[in-house]
Formats: sequence, C-alpha cells, structure tokens
Amino acid sequence: MAQDAVWLLLFSALAWASPTRSSAELEVLGALAVLQLASPRIAVLNTQRGNLAVILLKLLLGFLLIGVTGGIASSYYPILLLPVVSAATTLGPMGTTIFTVLACAAYLSFVHIAYSLGYMLEGLYLRDLSLRVIFLPVVAYLTYGLAADNREAAVRAQAAADQLADANRRLTEAEASIRRSERLAALGQLTAGLAHELRNPLGTMKASAEMLLERTDSQNELGRELAGYISTEVDRTNSLITRFLEFARPVKLRKAPTDINALIDRAAGTLARQHPADHPAIHKNYDPALPLIEVDAELLERVFINLLQNAVQASPAGSTVTIKTRVAQGSAEIAVLDRGSGIRPEDREQIFNPFFTTKSTGVGLGLAVSSKIVDEHGGKISVESELGRGSTFRVTLPLTQK
Repeated sequence: MAQDAVWLLLFSALAWASPTRSSAELEVLGALAVLQLASPRIAVLNTQRGNLAVILLKLLLGFLLIGVTGGIASSYYPILLLPVVSAATTLGPMGTTIFTVLACAAYLSFVHIAYSLGYMLEGLYLRDLSLRVIFLPVVAYLTYGLAADNREAAVRAQAAADQLADANRRLTEAEASIRRSERLAALGQLTAGLAHELRNPLGTMKASAEMLLERTDSQNELGRELAGYISTEVDRTNSLITRFLEFARPVKLRKAPTDINALIDRAAGTLARQHPADHPAIHKNYDPALPLIEVDAELLERVFINLLQNAVQASPAGSTVTIKTRVAQGSAEIAVLDRGSGIRPEDREQIFNPFFTTKSTGVGLGLAVSSKIVDEHGGKISVESELGRGSTFRVTLPLTQK
C-alpha cells in the first residue's frame, strides 16, 4: 500500500540521516517502524484497549529513542508527535489530553536528568525547550479538531447515504406498486370483457348438457357420464369467471368500526369448517390494546381467510400457523406466519400479481384480490420469506381514516 511505502521511506530516512547510527538507536527506530506498519493489520490491536496499548508503546519507544540519542539535546524530540497525533485521531478529548500531557512530561523529564548530570540549561536554550513542549499540545489540538470534523462529516455522509438508500427503497416499492396497479387495471378490463363474452356460450353449453342428460337413455352410461362432465366443467368455469369478475369489479367498501381480533377469529373458524380434517393448529397472539378500525369486515375477512389458507397449505403436517396483531407506528399490523419451505426470491415480487401461482391447482387470484382489498383500505400487504424457514405475510391498516 502507498501508506506503508511512505512510512518505510520515512523511517529509512530517519535512520540514514542519523549522525550516530548506534545499534540502540536503529533498534528503537526499527521497533517503531514495525509497530506502525503492523498495528493496523492485527485485529486485537484495532480494539479500544489495543489502540491504547499501541499509543503507549509509541510513547515509550519515542522516550527511549530520545534517551539513547542524547536526551534533552536529541534531535529526535519530534518523534513524540507520533503518539500525540495517534491519540488525537483515534481517541476523544480526554484521551488526547492525557497522552499529550504524558508526552510533555516524558520530554521534560530529560531536563531533570540533565540537571542531575551537571548540565546548566539557561536563557535561550530553556526558551527553545519550552517551544518544543508547547508544540505538542498545539499539534494535538489542531489534529483532534480536524479528526473530529472528519468524523462528523463521515457521520453526516453515512446518514445521507442511509436516507438515500431508504428513499431508493421506497421509490422501488412505489414503482412496483404502480406497475402492479397498472397490470391489475389492464387485466381487470380484459377479464371483464372476456367474462361477459364467455357467459353466453357457457349458458348454452350448460342447458344443452342438461337436455342431453335428460334425453339420454339410462342404459347409456357413457353418454350420461360425458353429459355430467360437461355440466360439471361448465359450473367450474362459471365459478372461475365469477372470481375473475370479482377481481375486475371495483371494490365498494362498506366500512364500520370493527374488532380486528374478533374478525380474525371468524376467519379462522370459517377455515376450520372448510378443512376439518387437515386443519393445523393456529396460534393466536393478539394485542388486546388494538382499537376498533373502520374497515369493510366482509371483504377483510376474505383477506384473512386467504392468508390463513395459504399458510395452512404451505405448512407441513403437525406444524402450527401463527397470527399476530399489534399496534405499530400508528397502524394496525396483522402478521400471518407459516412454517413452510419459503418463497423463492424471484417469486416474491410476482406473488401479488394476478394469475401468478406456484401451486399445481389454482389460478393465482387469491393474493391479487387480497392486495386489492387492502390497498382500497389505504393499507399495505407485504411478504418476508426465508427458504426452508417459512414466510410471513404482513397486513398494515391505518388506525385513523383520512
């Protein structure tokens, strides 16, 4: 890395420029170089305690380097800026102050050593020493201020990036919702026209099959069986067309204050009556503080029946389907959790589209109609799924109506 090359060049220049080049001096310089280059690569040294240990080692090695190169007269006195700058860029104001004071005390200790050895420090030399010491807190203050500004700028940049990511996510969701609405509108118009055109020939086929059945001799079992098939399939097709029309027809809400928890109980009871044999256990986790909400109870019950039925069909035998309600961010949230195999990522955006289904039977209108009903209530339906762990369908309804 370029930074490592600069540090190597700097320490090599210090070793080359040294007038003495003693073994002790070169050893301390080498230890400082190794510490400076290795500390960012060692995970334990990048923790808070590790960082404190590194700064203390830099301070100790700097003190030793000054000591082995002449003490108070050493030209290496700027080496104490290394621990001071490290503290100012990585620690808070208290840590920066403590290490700056320690660096000043470490250098001033050589004054006492010089006096004890009989050296006389007076006049201009003392003022020169004072300037050297004063530079340490000046550099610490300026470096800490610059580092603090950089940290604040990084925090602001991260906040802006988070806001941008959230805005992009919301925009993506809005675009997906608009695309789904456009598809729903187009398919609704197509379905309504097609259903109208199919109803008349189906009525003729139904009447013809009934007449054929009446006029077929009782001994002609094959003919009666085929006539019965025609009548049954016409009924099934009529039922399918009715579902198409329900999807295409504009939803007219008849709102009234409704207890959502009681509404879910009714939906679970209806589902249990429809599937008495293989109906799994449903665990209910209701929020008793959930207030009454202005909704169309009949239409919303169909939504919960559909979600519960999908969860029941997705969950393996003997498992439990969970349904939870709560108040979250000014909305009523209803979550249906299954223990199935989950939904593939490429299918999650498609499951609310009409005529999309992963089942061997069905036409893929259940979730599309449910999404339409929830949208008409000013709410939102979403899905979270993990392969092998199950899915959670979440319905959010506003507590207050606009």
